Amino acid sequence: MEKGQKFEIPLVISEEIYNGFLQIFKDYNPLHTDSTHAKSKGFSDKVMHGNILNGLISYFVGECLPIKNVILLSQSIKYNKPIYLNDSILFKAEIVDIFSSVNLIEIKYSFYKKEHLVAKGTIQVGII
Repeated sequence: MEKGQKFEIPLVISEEIYNGFLQIFKDYNPLHTDSTHAKSKGFSDKVMHGNILNGLISYFVGECLPIKNVILLSQSIKYNKPIYLNDSILFKAEIVDIFSSVNLIEIKYSFYKKEHLVAKGTIQVGII
């Protein structure tokens, strides 16, 4: 891996991902489970849990980086727009720094729905 290396991964917020999140984490807040309630609050439909995106970050680190001897040390995320069931999103990431002395990689990332920024943040990955 090298500084400046970029990644783009198309993803879909599928029914399987949504239902799996509900089953595992039991967050049945009506904003996430009731279309009528979500629409009454100004959203287009029920809003997907923001932590689904965190799970996709874990997928990126564990499965999409070209090396597997890594561990996620920290991440930050700022949500800009909601995502909905069956949305196609694009995950973009770039290695912004490599600190060889402490075996650390810093990555900036963004999620996009069409051309709209959905969320962005930073990941720190340790090389083990």
